[in-house]
Amino acid sequence: MFFSKKLQHTIWYLSNKLGPFAPLVAMVLLGLIILSLSRIGLVVWKFERVINTGRLMEILLQGVRVDLIQLGLMLLIPLLLAPIFAISKLFKIWQKFTYFWVIACIVLLVFLEASTPGFIMEYDVRPNRIFVEYLKYPKEILTMLWRGFKVDIFAGLSLTLFAIWSMRRFMQPWLETNKTWSNKKIWIIWPLLFLLTALVIRSSLGHRPANPALFAITQDSMVNSLILNSGYSVIYAAYSLQHESKSSQIYGKMNKADIFKLTGAQDSDIPTLKTLTPSVKRDKPLNLVIILQESLGATFVESLGGVPVTPNLEKLKSEGIWFTQLYATGTRSVRGIEAVITGFQPTPADSTVKLSLSQKNFFSIAALLAKQGYSTEFIYGGESHFDNMRGFFMGNGFQSIVDQKDYKNPIFLGSWGVSDEDLLNKTHEQLLAHHASGKPFFTLAFSSTNHAPFEFPDGRIELYEQPKSTDNNAVKYADYAMGEFFKKAKASAYWKDTIFLVVADHDIRVRGDTLVPIERFHIPGLILGADIQPNTITAVASQIDLPVTVLSLMGISAQHPMTGQDLSKIPENYLGRAMMQYNYNFAWMEQTGEVNGGSSNNVTVLREGKPAAFGVYDMQNKQLIETVAPANAKEIEQRALANSLMPTLLYTEQRYRLPQ
Repeated sequence: MFFSKKLQHTIWYLSNKLGPFAPLVAMVLLGLIILSLSRIGLVVWKFERVINTGRLMEILLQGVRVDLIQLGLMLLIPLLLAPIFAISKLFKIWQKFTYFWVIACIVLLVFLEASTPGFIMEYDVRPNRIFVEYLKYPKEILTMLWRGFKVDIFAGLSLTLFAIWSMRRFMQPWLETNKTWSNKKIWIIWPLLFLLTALVIRSSLGHRPANPALFAITQDSMVNSLILNSGYSVIYAAYSLQHESKSSQIYGKMNKADIFKLTGAQDSDIPTLKTLTPSVKRDKPLNLVIILQESLGATFVESLGGVPVTPNLEKLKSEGIWFTQLYATGTRSVRGIEAVITGFQPTPADSTVKLSLSQKNFFSIAALLAKQGYSTEFIYGGESHFDNMRGFFMGNGFQSIVDQKDYKNPIFLGSWGVSDEDLLNKTHEQLLAHHASGKPFFTLAFSSTNHAPFEFPDGRIELYEQPKSTDNNAVKYADYAMGEFFKKAKASAYWKDTIFLVVADHDIRVRGDTLVPIERFHIPGLILGADIQPNTITAVASQIDLPVTVLSLMGISAQHPMTGQDLSKIPENYLGRAMMQYNYNFAWMEQTGEVNGGSSNNVTVLREGKPAAFGVYDMQNKQLIETVAPANAKEIEQRALANSLMPTLLYTEQRYRLPQ
């Protein structure tokens, strides 16, 4: 059973001493048992990573503290109502209300804890803001879950239904209880209980109440999330999403003048405005096609240290400009879109693709090219409203969108839309039509095959592994589809007039036991087509450098607010930098020199409510090594802080746009 009769008897025996507050006390006791058992189970599952932190007991004890905060939050509403409804005349109403309230709260806790293992397997963290955001897209998410996570669904539903049945049995004695406290006693005891609950929720006598940052006691973000419970993690994520505009200040504050000085911006209408002088002078600028590959991290590219599942990309890299140290700015598709299409630096807030102030008059290369007479188009295999892509694109320079409804008789239809073959066949058709019109064009094609549950048509590739539906096989299929596309593109009239950028939005399942798993932000990037000469760029680069670089190679001369570096004309002795947002940690990495024959990069990690951490990232061994603060730590930290604050300043003041 969910609980034994002996346990039920013990809990009610302890609770009944508190009269009308008995069910609330029972909820706390039962909740502590459930959440503690869940945490212990997760710790056992991830024991190696937990024990490597050397803080096992602290993790378990701090977990109880978080559980008390969560249960305190669940007590608030009934406690606020108690002085009115727990009195004599309304006691029956109080009984029924608390009966259903306790059942609902415990069942919710069980449901979220039951969802946790599957979520950790996918995202290496407890349910968080991603869990909350995905609730906006029930059709896509339910389809994905049904096709790829049946075991998780049945296990979660079974536990949840069992919890409902068990809790009804558990709460039955409460409905049969008579009122034993006088109204006077209730009103005397209530303030004490309310004050105690408030103190438990605050969980601190310091200046600020407890929050998830307080429990980030290890270098491993996944282990830190185990200290939390999933209910608390989700509630805090939902709360944070309502306060995104101020979230960049979680690392500290800096006056505007210093932000501008440290980032090289100017206190003007558009602080980061620059004039792009193209590296290639052209009578007629080239067309641009960006193929944004879902979750194609360096982990899938053999020459970048990954598994050998991208043979076509490996062949194509010798024909264009290949980046060996390119890093994504985040872990979500919208963050990759933000960087590649707008050149905007990452923040702890959600991507500007989804924020309210950036839905129009926000800079994008589509808006810039549209002003120069280009037709601009977004092609996607799924439903373009997902993650607000359609709204953002149509408000910021894209003139047309092709999505799932526009494919007639697709080769394959999966949870996330049509296959990559369908996507790139459609892209080829559109490019032929655009070229025939004689008008310059910019097309963004966004793939979706490499996304759980990893569905693709049979008979296209020799599987890398069994079973079929794995990320390695999905990537190999996506690479096959891309290879077929480029065969057709090279034979087409538009090839000689078009530059292609192939880049990932992010790596898959970004996780690790360091503050920021930098090795999982490493992604491939390739520019080819037209008259692009083969070249390998080894400098550290960020996704935000790519839009500036391709515009320069196209021959575009224009003003823009992007802060990225034009890597088509790298200054002598240039050492790159990259910025990475990992949950609420921000990594600022600067290339410095050589370690063991490989590149070594200094890393500063800004953290919410904690001092900055410092380290060295060894590119050859793909390892972030924590170090003591260097002599110039304050200077580096201030530079990192300025670069984390600048984009939020530009966003909130709506100063990241094209000139009027």
